[in-house]
Formats: sequence, C-alpha cells, structure tokens
Amino acid sequence: MNNTWKIYMLALISFFVGTSQFGIVGMLDKIAESVGVSVSTAGQLVTVFALGNAIGTPVVMVATAKMSQRKQLLLALSIILIGIISTLAFTGFGFLMASRVLLGIGSGVFVVTAYSIAAKLASPGKQGGAMANVAMGYSSSLVFGVPIGRVIAGSYDWKTIFWIIGIFSLLSVFVVAKAIPNLEGEGAMPFSKRMAPLKNPQIAVTLGVTFFIFIGFSVVDTYITPYLTEIMPAAKHEISVVLFAMGLASVVGSKIGGLFADRFGTFRTLMGSMLLQLIALVLLSAGSKWIVFSVVMLMLWEVAVWMFGPTQNFNLVSLAPKASGIVLSLNSSFVQLGFAAGAGIGGITVSSISIMVITWVSAISVVCASVLFILARSLSRSELLTKEGNNPSHL
Repeated sequence: MNNTWKIYMLALISFFVGTSQFGIVGMLDKIAESVGVSVSTAGQLVTVFALGNAIGTPVVMVATAKMSQRKQLLLALSIILIGIISTLAFTGFGFLMASRVLLGIGSGVFVVTAYSIAAKLASPGKQGGAMANVAMGYSSSLVFGVPIGRVIAGSYDWKTIFWIIGIFSLLSVFVVAKAIPNLEGEGAMPFSKRMAPLKNPQIAVTLGVTFFIFIGFSVVDTYITPYLTEIMPAAKHEISVVLFAMGLASVVGSKIGGLFADRFGTFRTLMGSMLLQLIALVLLSAGSKWIVFSVVMLMLWEVAVWMFGPTQNFNLVSLAPKASGIVLSLNSSFVQLGFAAGAGIGGITVSSISIMVITWVSAISVVCASVLFILARSLSRSELLTKEGNNPSHL
C-alpha cells in the first residue's frame, strides 16, 4: 500500500471515529427512550464525550509522547473498542456515560495522531492536503453520520450503528498494525508550554470566541432531532433528509469560509459568519411554524457556523505563526469544551423552559462571541499602535 492510500485509509477510519461522536445526535430521542431518561438528560452524552475529548486527549498525548505514532493509533483504537463494547454490553445510563467518555478520549487521540502521521506520509509540499483529507473524513461523519444514525435507529435498535463502528474499528487495528510505519512520536512537551499562548490576551480572547460559537452550535445541534420533531410532527420520516441537507450545508460552509477568507480577509469573513448565524437564528425563532422556511434557516445557520471553523484556524495561525500547532490544538480543545457546555446549557433549557427556546439561547451565545471578537480586534489594534510608537522608523 503506497502512502497516498495509507492517508485515504486514515481518512476512512476517521469517518467512523467521527460517527461515534456525531451519530447519536440523530437518534437522541431513541436513546433516551431506551434507557429511561429525558431527552435533556440524554443530551449530556454529548457533554461527557466532548469533555473526554477536550481534557483526556492532551493528557493521553503527553503520557504517550515517547510511544511510536503507530502504537498511539493502536492505543486510540483500543480505547474506542473498549468504549463500544461497554456501550453494547452494559445497560443503564451511567455505563453509557462512562462509555462516551472513553469514546471521546479515543477519538481525540486518534484524530490528533492521524493528522501528524498523514503529514509525515505525504510528499513534500502536500502535507496540508494530506491533513485536509483526514479532516474531511472526520467532518464527513457530520454530513452522513447523523442521518445514517437516524435511519438505522428508526429501522433497527440504536445500538446497531455501534456494532458497525465496533467491527470496523477492530478491522482497523489489524490494518493500522500492518500498513502504518513505525514513526517516531512528537516527543514530550511540558504542559506549561502547551498553555503558553493563553498568556497572550488576544489569543485568549480569540479562543473565547471559538468557545461561545460552539456553545451556540451545540445548544441547537445536540437537540436538533427533538427540535425537528416538534416543528414538523407530521413529517417525522423526513427528519433524516433534513439532517442530511444540514450536513451538506456544513460542507458548503467549510468550503466557502476558506474562499471568503482569501477574498475578503479573516475579519470580514468571521464577522459575516457571526452576523449570518444571528440572522438565521432570530428568523428561525420567529418563524418556526413554517416548516420549509425553518429548514432553509437551519441550512443557512449551518453554512454560517462552518464558515467560521477554517477561517478561525487561519486567524489563530496568523496570530501565532511560530506556535501554530499549539494554538490549533488549543482551538480544538475549546471547540470540544463549547460542545460540552452547549449540550449542558441546552439540556437545562429543554427541561426547564422549552425546546423551542434553544435557538434564542444559541443567538445569545453568538452575540457573546461577537462582542469578544470585537474586543480581540481592538487588542490587535492597540498592540499594533504600541509597536509603531516604540519604533519611530515608520515616521
């Protein structure tokens, strides 16, 4: 197997790994019913997965820094398999929560390591494309994993999708062991060095923008299936189609986000993304009685959110070009922390107020992100003026 096919193999495995995260969103109501909890309580399965990913991944990566990267991949797949086995074998919501933590840690370790391996396997000058292929595999699970999960849960038991992921993960262990070379790990990095970019106020505030954007995303996305059931009760069988359309919208958003950043700059693209999110959410909140209108607004919202993702990565790299890997890793952690917080806030909203309020809560989170983004912009201008004041050569 040549290196190109090895990279595609990692992308395919990343798709199944990502489906372990996003697949439950499409069948949250089925899971809640099967374990005897409310939908809002079941939503915390997203919270613990994201926390396991955000907190557990860097801990495991530091602990296994001296391992070869092939062994790190095999460890990640082993953790995922244990999480899937416990999901299938044990009953009760507590065991399911613990399984989600394991899946979150295993998924995070796999994706981070797969990115690094793909870059090393790629030909010179093609490392970015190789990493993008792995990222596309993972993000494709958002497009296909959610509606697939919904279709499978509607036709079979919701655990069926985890049987599929488990079988493929087991096969992946043998494929990785045979195909991936024994590449050296990245080496240990002190925790203080990993956290060093947070000492920069502009970077810290910018990461706060990521956090609030993905709170807003998770509040709606986690409960999207019961939300759609509420606004289109007579068309429950069409929910999987809507989920698929929203997934396609996320791919479109990721693509045009990069194009707009090149054409209009990161500030305008990020600000435009947040403005579009806010418009779509407010109109969705006001016009949720009209099904077609609501679906169009959900797709517009999805495009706007995923415009933000690649543009924010580019924005952070431009703020810390010498520590790009570290800031991107931090950004990934803040995305997952946003997922966790959003699922928790959404659960409280659904249980104590109404599921129809989640779009308003999401809009408030986007407003908070916008305020922080403007603050980050002002910090950037202040820093620039300070440098110019200390350097009279520009006069």
